Amino acid sequence: MRKSIATVCLSGTLTEKLTAASRAGFDGVEIFENDLLASPLAPEEIAARTADLGLGIDLYQPMRDIEAVPEEIFTRNLRRARHKFELMHRLGADTVLVCSSIAPQAVDDDALAAEQLSRLADLAQEFGIRVAYEALAWGRHVSTYGHAWRIVEAADHPALGTCLDSFHILSRASGPEDLKGIADIPGDKIFFLQLADAPLMAMDVLQWSRHYRCFPGQGGFDVAGLLRHVLNAGYDGPLSLEVFNDVFRQADAGRTALDGLRSLLALEENAGVSPLPAPVIPSGVAFAELATSDPEPVGELLTALGFTRTARHHGKPVDLWAQGEARVLVNTGAAGRRTDTTLAAVGLETADPAASARRAEALLAPALPKRRAAQDVPLESIAAPDGTEVLFCATSRPELPSWTDDFTYTAENGPGDAMVIDHLALTQPWHHFDESVLFHRTVLGLSPHETVELADPYGLFRSRALSASSDGPRLVLNLAPAPEEGGEIRARHVAFAVGDIVAAVRRFRAAGAGLLRVPANYYDDLEARFEFAEGELETYRELGILYDSDERGGEFRHCYTETVGHVFFEFVQRSGGYSGFGAANAPIRLAAQRR
Repeated sequence: MRKSIATVCLSGTLTEKLTAASRAGFDGVEIFENDLLASPLAPEEIAARTADLGLGIDLYQPMRDIEAVPEEIFTRNLRRARHKFELMHRLGADTVLVCSSIAPQAVDDDALAAEQLSRLADLAQEFGIRVAYEALAWGRHVSTYGHAWRIVEAADHPALGTCLDSFHILSRASGPEDLKGIADIPGDKIFFLQLADAPLMAMDVLQWSRHYRCFPGQGGFDVAGLLRHVLNAGYDGPLSLEVFNDVFRQADAGRTALDGLRSLLALEENAGVSPLPAPVIPSGVAFAELATSDPEPVGELLTALGFTRTARHHGKPVDLWAQGEARVLVNTGAAGRRTDTTLAAVGLETADPAASARRAEALLAPALPKRRAAQDVPLESIAAPDGTEVLFCATSRPELPSWTDDFTYTAENGPGDAMVIDHLALTQPWHHFDESVLFHRTVLGLSPHETVELADPYGLFRSRALSASSDGPRLVLNLAPAPEEGGEIRARHVAFAVGDIVAAVRRFRAAGAGLLRVPANYYDDLEARFEFAEGELETYRELGILYDSDERGGEFRHCYTETVGHVFFEFVQRSGGYSGFGAANAPIRLAAQRR
């Protein structure tokens, strides 16, 4: 289907927004009036620029406070509308959005609203323009799509139809039943469809709309369900994004536009409109790759964790460290320039790496060129929004080449309690958080958990986990308060699951390594909140182990190493079906790391 984006979704000048929409691959745009008013280009120049970029102007918006007003006010509104229609004629736009009135002069009179909208449509028709009437969720008298449609139906004018907006509908809907009325609207009277998602929030709907909308798939609305209802009604116009979002207004317009198009592609798939290559859900984490120019501190920490340097890449400065099923690659390819240790790449196990790559390509994920020798195993890889390299691996499938074949083995795995990678925590730049959620949800097929917000010593810490299944890979995306210019960069971490965290920590400490220091006040609070077996809490206090439990009786014990560069590690022990990440303890960890 035709795909459009409102210029209000993007940052920059109107010409920058048009360029970003074109480069991302959109077919058309909604031109927001403020963007046109602020542009130095004449409407004819904007029309020519848009056409040169291969875009159509699908909608001009918004026209406000038109209907159900005293006659003298409506006369002035018609004069205003004539000027706008003349402008639209110069612009080459043939559909205008009219929002339900919020004016204090508007009266609760559907017959008057229908009569005045019909007269407005008469005028619009003279210019070859259609009027799409939309119910604002905070409209003074008309605030639901069903009410707006009844007025349009009563007006019975060929140039008057309705605009359906997913935010205005879903922000007021109490359930799927509220969408069934869409079937009563003839498809040819749905003149336009605007799409936006939003996180589920308890707040004033106007503020919710103006600041927190996001692209479909980034929030909590069933946008795909709404789209199915609209298409079943016979709508065949553009799928258009209209998102008011404070972050989008400051982020790079090109990235935002590309993210928006990805959201529409995934939405079409979810609504059964246009199939994509099926997702190949990752089954596990093959490895975490650290990049560093100073491998010694990393090696010391991995050794204390129980890892052994088991292999060396035959052509690159990359060492493989292993402990049980947990593998960490240490890449010193940046030697010669200072590179603080960072988590740079993740290998994900997939049943079909080529199919995973096709899915990623269809959803606009940038493929990364690989510098490899002729004898190297070819690996499909893409870049996540934060720059992390994601590689698709088939480690244990004998019929497919494995990345491990590129390594020469010199030692066995480390001794001790066998580990696996439990989860990876990736701190995101502030303007990439929602983009990253959508990327991992659509490209990798991971399911998002609820967003968690916590107090950080210097602001608000936001976190959202995504996982494939109870035993599949888990990723945690964190959005931490931005550091001051020149200040610290927030670290990422790798969490290793162990069967006996107390024994693992004792071995770690016996190797001379240190854990993050936890205040005594934390354990005093634990004693008040939970009942422990005799001596259990004292052990946690001695070793620096944190504790959490859920409402089903699941338990979570974990602790953190000190940070090397921009990386630290975590021991975790889950029991009783605990599926969280110890969110209640995050403020303690953050404060300790700040110290």
